Amino acid sequence: MDESDEAITFDTEGVCNHCRHFDAVTRKEWFPNEEGANLWNDISREIRKSGEGREYDCILGLSGGVDSSYLAMKVKDWGLRPLVVHVDAGWNSELAVANVEKIVKHCNFDLHTHVVDWEEMRDLHLAYLKAGVANQDVPQDHVFFASLYHFAVRNNIRYILSGGNLATEGIFPDTWHGSAMDEINLKAIHSKYGERPLKTYSTISFFDYYFWYPLVKKMRTVRPLNYMPYDKQQAVSELEQKIGWRAYGRKHGESLFTKLFQNHYLPVKFGYDKRKPHLSSLIVSGQMSREHALAKLAEPLYDPQELEIDIAYFCKKLRITRQQFDGFLAAPSQHYTDFSTWNGRYRLLKKAQRLIERSLGRQVKVYS
Repeated sequence: MDESDEAITFDTEGVCNHCRHFDAVTRKEWFPNEEGANLWNDISREIRKSGEGREYDCILGLSGGVDSSYLAMKVKDWGLRPLVVHVDAGWNSELAVANVEKIVKHCNFDLHTHVVDWEEMRDLHLAYLKAGVANQDVPQDHVFFASLYHFAVRNNIRYILSGGNLATEGIFPDTWHGSAMDEINLKAIHSKYGERPLKTYSTISFFDYYFWYPLVKKMRTVRPLNYMPYDKQQAVSELEQKIGWRAYGRKHGESLFTKLFQNHYLPVKFGYDKRKPHLSSLIVSGQMSREHALAKLAEPLYDPQELEIDIAYFCKKLRITRQQFDGFLAAPSQHYTDFSTWNGRYRLLKKAQRLIERSLGRQVKVYS
């Protein structure tokens, strides 16, 4: 990590705040050991109990990427009965579709694919490009998680399994962007720059996310990979050998939009290279040496010819010209906080949490 994170600090030993935070805080929530195995046994027992008498005991969000694909394979080994949900936001690569099919067939899971209305998705993408904010992935990320939550509620399923994990995602600079779940921010950006109503696009409100689903519906999102020694390269090898899954060559390469956004839009417009937090996460979790990470970082983000092909496809898909695309990159940037957010509500929630903890004398979980 470097000064592309405006809030980064280095101590007298030259160690940054991200590494210190990982060791002091994040590591306590990561259990790649026997303790994790015991914790997961308890959680999986709860999941099975919650699904007694029902067809499914959990929902598994599957993108086709390595994390969710490996998790699907482990879920089969654990004997859980998930309904696999895949959200198609219009940017799946052919390889991603093939990987999803291979995983579902190998595990013999039922698959539900939620296809997002493309015209609404396109309008939201264009609104974000016009806004010039950093996290252009929000339209995809928000609808993915919102769809999982709504689908779980409709089918009376309490547990959602996510491939998110601290071993590969333990470090990320908060200054780069806000929460993808911030419905207020999403609607504020779309209200200013969008051109058509979002009639079918799934969103999730602050109340639903922090109160209705976790407290009333007793829903819980679980990240099982945090309870095991998850090694990404080993996971890729196992997926390739067991089911013929094929790697994408880069993180989140299963989405053609995310590939271009992370490897071109962010570095050019904001100077953000998402490989830095990703590689840093692998370093602090012991999966990669700093020297190896620096060597990976020295590699080009894009092959020039591949970049031109991806930009041409991107423009055709969104029905914009190359000049418009270049204009989005050159236009003044805005911060997500230039638009309404749910940050104020979240701060009040955290304040209430601290007051409750003081009165009870113990910690209270707030989902985020």
